[in-house]
Amino acid sequence: MATHEVHSIRVGLVGAGPWARSVHAPGLAEHSGTTLAAVWARRPEAAAEVASANGATAVGTFDELLSTVDAVAFAVPPAIQADLAVRAAEAGKHVVLEKPIASTVDEAERLADKVSEAGVASLVMLTRRFTPAVASWLDGVRSTGGWTGGNAKWLSGALLGGVYSHSPWRHDGGALADIGPHTLDLLDAALGPITGVLAAHRVAEDDLWHLLLEHEGGATSTVTMCMRLPVQPTVIDFAVFGEHGYRDLQAGDGTPNEAFSVLLDDFGKLISSGDRSHPCDVHRGVHLQKVLDAVLRKLG
Repeated sequence: MATHEVHSIRVGLVGAGPWARSVHAPGLAEHSGTTLAAVWARRPEAAAEVASANGATAVGTFDELLSTVDAVAFAVPPAIQADLAVRAAEAGKHVVLEKPIASTVDEAERLADKVSEAGVASLVMLTRRFTPAVASWLDGVRSTGGWTGGNAKWLSGALLGGVYSHSPWRHDGGALADIGPHTLDLLDAALGPITGVLAAHRVAEDDLWHLLLEHEGGATSTVTMCMRLPVQPTVIDFAVFGEHGYRDLQAGDGTPNEAFSVLLDDFGKLISSGDRSHPCDVHRGVHLQKVLDAVLRKLG
């Protein structure tokens, strides 16, 4: 496939909330391969603040943003992202997506189809996948093989207070929608594709989730997740076990900003090379959306 030289990708940012302000906007503005060209958000004053702080222009409409950029980065709730990202792909714009990529499987599949039809690059901000510690752990797990099980625990108080505690979609979807994609993605990447949800239980008052999953090849894994526990710092534990013993993930390094910078490195390579395949592209987002849907169906 032909290689297309790209000096600086002009990116438009959709959203002006805490995640957009702290990660997306500064990351796009500071990365050597991208230029934050435009910001659009539901609240014009918020878009203007983010744009001003990062050397970009606030625009009045999504169509105006599309007319001035090569790519679009989204930092909005999944239900909003799905429709707008379809329009971006139809306009020939590369996309950086948040997780989950949509609110339903049908929406996710429609988005993936449009991305494929347009031939644009896509990446999903599965933050931990772009950190050195996780990449090293996964490389070791995969090269060793022989794992028959795994477990994940992610416990935080993020919905009790702090910058993300006022996010309606996070409260509506809870831990499954917010940290679920990250958790399921890592277990899936380590043990093989998740092929079924054997059990799902949620303690409603605490939004405490317990899952039992099956993976291609016969491995099983368990998940415990909650964002309403008064714990500080957040507890994040991942491990696999099998014929070679027990191997846990020591993921002490890396910040969301550093992970986003690595993502943008990969994004630039996808665009310049013409290769649209990546372990964290839109099709990964569809797979995770299907697992989330299977959890909800199992829960009944």
